[in-house]
Amino acid sequence: MRIHSLQHVPFEDIGSLIGDVRAQDHKLTTTRWYNGDQPPSLDSFDMLIVMGGPMGVYDEAIYPWLAQEKAFLLESIQAGKKIMGICLGAQLIACVLGAPVTQNTHREIGWFPLQINSGSLHPVAKILAACENVFHWHGDTFALPENAQLIASSEACANQAYVIDNQIYGFQFHLETTEESAAALIENCGDELDNSKYVQNVAEILTEKEKFIAINKAMSEIFKQLIQQ
Repeated sequence: MRIHSLQHVPFEDIGSLIGDVRAQDHKLTTTRWYNGDQPPSLDSFDMLIVMGGPMGVYDEAIYPWLAQEKAFLLESIQAGKKIMGICLGAQLIACVLGAPVTQNTHREIGWFPLQINSGSLHPVAKILAACENVFHWHGDTFALPENAQLIASSEACANQAYVIDNQIYGFQFHLETTEESAAALIENCGDELDNSKYVQNVAEILTEKEKFIAINKAMSEIFKQLIQQ
């Protein structure tokens, strides 16, 4: 499969997913918006992975390429492309589909559990239910787009995961994060570790390697699920 990623900052790439892409012999290309890259033609890829970043969806005055990215995302959705949005990526998808993206009541950074929507029978719900904790790093949140099925929430954030017609997966949290990419987030965004209610410290984030292994396994399963839809 031809997979294209949208990357917003140098320190947030597709993380553990690179192993899945290579193992399954998929083709991977990337638009690095921060470098001034242009998006690909719609006929050149089958699936989009839209990554995170410290900017907000409405920061077009600071990051003018956000307007171009939103237009590209809407075209990709309308063309029926498979899309996975992670953190900012999920917010951008919600935004272009008409759902508000706003500042969340609480900043949420670190390892916290999900509450799975008991009414969801989607395979993603089962995969997420097996995760004791997932990794979060966000201050904003999305409302659910029209026709989106809520998959999961957390104590700090009501809308954590959604799916739309088995075509689009949106996750507020990060299953792709590795020890290395978590350290890069801390290096570049460590000023957000403000000791508030749902913000862990560096030691809490990095101490247990097994947590990264567990979420990366769940990411692999979800990636496989979306490809097979």
